[in-house]
Amino acid sequence: MVEISAYDRLKCKIFNGAFAGMVGVTCTFPLDLVKTRMQNQNKALSGGKPQYRNVFHCFGTIFRNEGIRGLYRGVGVNLALINPEKAIKLVVNDELRRHFMVKSGKKNLSIKHEVLAGAGAGACQIVITTPMELLKIQLQLASQIPGNKTSATSIARKLLQEKGIKGLYKGTVCTALRDVSFSVVYFPMVAKGIEAFHRPDDDRFTKFLKTLLVACVAGAAASGMVTPFDVIKTRLQTVTPGIQSTQYTGIVDAFSKITKSEGVGALYKGVVPRMSVIAPLFAIAQSVYFIGVAQSLFGVPNIY
Repeated sequence: MVEISAYDRLKCKIFNGAFAGMVGVTCTFPLDLVKTRMQNQNKALSGGKPQYRNVFHCFGTIFRNEGIRGLYRGVGVNLALINPEKAIKLVVNDELRRHFMVKSGKKNLSIKHEVLAGAGAGACQIVITTPMELLKIQLQLASQIPGNKTSATSIARKLLQEKGIKGLYKGTVCTALRDVSFSVVYFPMVAKGIEAFHRPDDDRFTKFLKTLLVACVAGAAASGMVTPFDVIKTRLQTVTPGIQSTQYTGIVDAFSKITKSEGVGALYKGVVPRMSVIAPLFAIAQSVYFIGVAQSLFGVPNIY
């Protein structure tokens, strides 16, 4: 068996994580935009009525009014930052799992160690996720205001000028609650699913399909569970004037105002498109990550 250096292993994992994120986002971004619009409907922009009746109406309205480019509004900043974000998330989980395997001397980790590895991955990624999602949300919602030609650069510059670096990290606590909670559900489900369904004689394509299915189910379950955090985070991170009629001072204030004025069900607005985004996004990203594109590019043997 060929010995792989720690540097080569880490280099390949980082590349695979970044590449996996790009592929996943490119495939699922229009659904993510629909999810954001559904979660933050402004009745003031539509005569006091909800702007979108359902997912299909929202998708059709955006496509009809803004075209195919409208469905990918904000994808640039997402693609730019998804590389480090997914690389951090997937690699940290992988390396923490590897650490616990070496420490315990067991190939199959306990649920406790799987949860700790997932929590560590979710906590580390928010340094990239928070500003990425804040900028993405402004761009996804901005086109609802006639004549708005804002860009990620102009939004970032304005926030830095007015509020400093803290301006780009609005909603960090809620982002952490969402991403850590997601990761402690998602990663253990994927790990245990792979343990249950992968067989030693499976070829590479079979392993890819099984990983795709397991990650899809895990992504749907985890994303559905943490949707309330995502709704509150979206509201807190909507900083562009004219998009949101109600202002929120924090998580508790947002929770109170949303449930009082819109009902508890509002915390699950956009749950269907969110699950429809996250399930294939993580299924694609997780599977592409384990395919190991970097190994072929760099001439390194299998690292997983």
